[in-house]
Parts: sequence; structure tokens; C-alpha cells
Amino acid sequence: METIHISILGTAFAVVLSLPVAFIAAENTSPNRLTYGLGKFIVSFTRSVNVIIWALIFVVLFGSGALAGVFAVAVRSIGFVAKLLAEAIEEIDRGQVEAVRATGAGPVTVLIYAIVPQIKPAFVSVSTYRWDINVRASTIIGFVGAGGIGVALTTSINTFAWDKVLTILIAILGVVIFSEAFSAYVRRKVR
Repeated sequence: METIHISILGTAFAVVLSLPVAFIAAENTSPNRLTYGLGKFIVSFTRSVNVIIWALIFVVLFGSGALAGVFAVAVRSIGFVAKLLAEAIEEIDRGQVEAVRATGAGPVTVLIYAIVPQIKPAFVSVSTYRWDINVRASTIIGFVGAGGIGVALTTSINTFAWDKVLTILIAILGVVIFSEAFSAYVRRKVR
């Protein structure tokens, strides 16, 4: 259960934090070149460091446990989600944006009524896909002390309790199959 909680909380934090990053990393919604560059830097930086390294960093900062795992999964996911959302934002129909602007709408209204409806399917699809990836990542980060079922797996391997190892691997397989099926179901419903 801790592994699933880590993946859900990490994905939720990543999605919330990646939204502003996506809007400044998209060329057509970034206010200026400086914020555009900052958005691209955040996307590249968070994606370039592996989740295990992020887990090690957060284990050092917060100690071992689920909190380190949540932050590792979240930070690693920000760049992935922001990059795909920024690409979706750059591909929106400019005609809808201009039509809403022509009514005298401000930037927030344009965002709510012209941009968000166009990127909503991509947002849901990317979020569920990232959660699916994060379920797998959450099982591995326990090897470095970042909580989840990986801690139990490491302990069982170190004590040569092969029956427990097999049970844990079957549990991991079950969770991964469930997350894959759920993710595919949600993506089908959004299309």
C-alpha cells in the first residue's frame, strides 16, 4: 500500500507543479524569452536525473521512508509531464485563442476557455501514463531507503528469504498489471 501511496502522491504533486512549468516552457504561452528558457531548464533538469538518484538525495535530506520516495517520484515526474503538456500547448488551435481574445477576454479567461479545453485530453492521458510509470518507480526506490515495497524486497533478499521474495515479486506484478489496465482504461475514456 505504501508503494501505491508514494506513486499517487508523487504523481499528484508532479502534476500540480508541472502545470505552471508547462505554460512557461511552451513558446506560445511563455511571457518572455527568460521565462521560456527557465521552463525549458526545469524540464531538462528534472528529467535528466534518474529517480534512484533523486531518491538518494531525498533520503539524505529527509531520512529513509515514504516522504523521500514521494519527493523523488514527484521531482522526476515534473519534467516529463511539463514537457508533454508544453508540446500539447504549442499545438493548440490558435483560432480558438483569437476568438476568445476578440471578445475582450483577459489572459486568465483565454487560458480557461481557449487553452485548457484543448489540452485537457493530453493532460489526463499524460497524468495517468506518468502514474503508471511511477508505480514501477515506487517499487524500485525502496532499494535505497525511499519507502515502499522495495524496502521489504531488499530485506528479504538480504536474509535469503526466497519465499518472501517470490511473494513480493508477485505482489509487484499484480500492482503493475492493475496500474497498466487502469491507465489504459482512463486514456480510452478521455479520447
